[in-house]
Amino acid sequence: MKLKTLLLLFTLLFGSVALAKEVAPLAADEAVEKRMVAISEELRCLVCQNESLAGSRADLAQDLRREIRQMIRDGKTDQEILDFMVARYGDFVRYRPPVKPTTWLLWGGPFVLLGGGVVALLLFLRRQRPAATPLSAEERQRAAALLKSSETSDTSNS
Repeated sequence: MKLKTLLLLFTLLFGSVALAKEVAPLAADEAVEKRMVAISEELRCLVCQNESLAGSRADLAQDLRREIRQMIRDGKTDQEILDFMVARYGDFVRYRPPVKPTTWLLWGGPFVLLGGGVVALLLFLRRQRPAATPLSAEERQRAAALLKSSETSDTSNS
């Protein structure tokens, strides 16, 4: 019984390792693979948007990496490949899009939002601050009377 349990446990633990397939090489040429990684690090995954094309596991990212490899094999330069991707998907596909009129909002938008948030915060805090108006003579007398009565009650309780 112990032997059967041990064999079952061994099969469950190490059986999946025997069935695992070896990862196929991504490119036959290592130079092509290095260029593809360098180019895809400059590009944003269109599905994930916060991940580079090189690091994404999305199906579209895999297709785009395959397409980049093919363009490298076809003799395209890095700039030609980047230009092709920008022409196809727009400047958003690049992590560092060029500064031009169509991307001003992309570059300046975060600063505009930050400035607007600071202005809104300052206006909010200014409204929350109580108005500092001096006390009238009558209010001073009442405050003095309250202080005097609290002092006498404190000394009598002690």
